[in-house]
Amino acid sequence: MTSRLTPPVSKRDHTLGPASARITLVEFGDFECPFCAQAHPIARALLRLEDAPLFAFRNFPLTSVHPHAQQAAEAAEAAGAQGMFWEMHDVLFENQDALDDENLLEYAAALGLDTQRFVREMREHVYAPRVREDFLSGVRSGVNGTPSFFIDGMRYDGPLDLRSMYAAIEAATA
Repeated sequence: MTSRLTPPVSKRDHTLGPASARITLVEFGDFECPFCAQAHPIARALLRLEDAPLFAFRNFPLTSVHPHAQQAAEAAEAAGAQGMFWEMHDVLFENQDALDDENLLEYAAALGLDTQRFVREMREHVYAPRVREDFLSGVRSGVNGTPSFFIDGMRYDGPLDLRSMYAAIEAATA
């Protein structure tokens, strides 16, 4: 039995792509996960399709194996609070071997964020509850590893390559 996404995508989620898209693609990811980094360009390529899906990213930091995953997720949310979630998302995946606090601050500055606010929010773990909400959503949805994708609310368990994921998206629109 295929797992269902719980809760469905809403305004609470960080999304890319057309709001009118016929298909929704959700990724539960961990910024320190090498498999998520490999899936990152595939998800981006899917957004360039003529009939692109609406793409949402939810944090699923695997802290037992990735010591910087929680902080990276909070950094993405802190950037999101300043309107730069996707920019930070991309920077984190492109630099996943450098996710300590000093690096996160460097990325925030390079993106032009209010770094004083960023540092304060990171120190106070302002976005830890948001990351936890995403994580619990993943648990309720049957996520047990990263990356985990859902196509129109149903977990995708196929190969993580562009051709296979595109075929699954096409099948979901049929």
